[in-house]
Order: sequence, then C-alpha cells, then structure tokens
Amino acid sequence: MKVAREHKSETETLKVGDKAPDFTLPTHNEGELNLAWYQGRKNVVLAFYPADWTPVCATQVPGYQAIIDEFERYNTQLLCISVDSIPCHIAWAKSLGGLSFPLMSDFFPHGEVCRKYGVMGSRGYPGRVVILIDKQGIIRYIENINPAELPDNEALFRELAKLQEL
Repeated sequence: MKVAREHKSETETLKVGDKAPDFTLPTHNEGELNLAWYQGRKNVVLAFYPADWTPVCATQVPGYQAIIDEFERYNTQLLCISVDSIPCHIAWAKSLGGLSFPLMSDFFPHGEVCRKYGVMGSRGYPGRVVILIDKQGIIRYIENINPAELPDNEALFRELAKLQEL
C-alpha cells in the first residue's frame, strides 16, 4: 500500500487486500450507480475529493478527463466522489466543459460512503484519497494525499498495469 502524504480522517479502517464496501450513489450524469455492478466487469478507481469549485479539485477532476482513455485502456471505471449535491455537480461539470465520467454525490446521508471508506475528514468533507478496486471487488491500492496536492496518476497507472499481469 502506498500512502503518499497523510491526511487525517475520522476512521482509517480499510487497507489493501480488504473487500471494498458496496454502495449506491446518485451521479451528475447517469442516475444512481452501484459499485457491485462493476464486479467481474471492470476495475474501479474511487477518487474522493474535498469539494467542487475548489482550486486543487478544479485541477484534479478535469485532469482525469484529459487521461480518460488511459482508464479505458485498463478496463477501469473512474468514479469521483464528494459530499457536494447533484445540482452542484451538474453546474460544476458544465463549467468544466463536461465530464464523461460520473461525479458521485455523497450528500445525504452526509458522507455515509466517505465514512465507510474511512476518508471523511473531521470538517465534514472527504480527504483527497484515490482507491483502486480490482474486478473481484478487492482494494489493491490506496493513495491518501494532502488536500493541497494532486494524486500521483503515474503511480495509479502502474498499479493498474500490475492488475493486467494477474
């Protein structure tokens, strides 16, 4: 497990090798999505981020759009998650020129999925955490990033390449 930089969350219970907790959340572009649906079909990257409209998130999230073909090359679904509401996600995605991957809303009950994954910060929003889940639903990589910094996408793609070798 790679932990790049520490960000304190309310609970830090999940680790590499654990079964990823299932959840269903509404999205800005596809209605509700369920994590279990991807099991046996695709790897999943959960990119938890603090909030729409914030400077670092406004670099991280559209940055994923620029490399979306890489996720597809590794048969991986990207799911970005924050505690912002669906109307906020819709407006933000539109302001970014549109996004082809879901922004998921953990708005109500507030932060329930963030808490399941141990990424909810003490101020009521998630940390910047990237979690890779394989096709069997097992957590294979966790990067816990300082909220003022960006995730290491190169490290993430190296981990995705390892899954191709299994």
